[in-house]
Amino acid sequence: MSETRFDDLPEVLKNVRTRPLFVMQLKVRPLVVVGATPGVNRRIGLVSGGSFEGDRLSGEVIDGGSDWQAVRADGSTTLDVRLVMKTNDNATIAMTYRGVRHGPTDVIKRMERGEAVDPASYYFRISPMFETAAATYDWLNGVLALGIGHRQPGGPVYSVFEVL
Repeated sequence: MSETRFDDLPEVLKNVRTRPLFVMQLKVRPLVVVGATPGVNRRIGLVSGGSFEGDRLSGEVIDGGSDWQAVRADGSTTLDVRLVMKTNDNATIAMTYRGVRHGPTDVIKRMERGEAVDPASYYFRISPMFETAAATYDWLNGVLALGIGHRQPGGPVYSVFEVL
């Protein structure tokens, strides 16, 4: 097998291109703490609503989503989230995403106490996917997205980008 180097790849394989999809703000109830399970410290954030706004779709996040968080031994948190979005023109979209959040111990502790921290002081990324039966938004069924998160006291805010 020949050895392929990054420099030898076509330009289309050397960069990831994106375009803004929407900004989403979630409202999350106080965490339900399951506790130290055999693998991780498990907690669940119940999403009570929210909103999203972008050039191609905007609307609300319906009450009932959940964010299954696993706090790992190194202090990082992984996310496994399922939400239902309702667009301003009444289309229903299922959104799922996995994510990871980590940073300096003091920053994470401040965030966990509900304090506002600079989003540049920690790493918070998600990888959303979508499902819908609405013809207007069928294009979302083929989209992989990336998001940059910022944890605020009432819930996260995400800038979500379509990967082109």
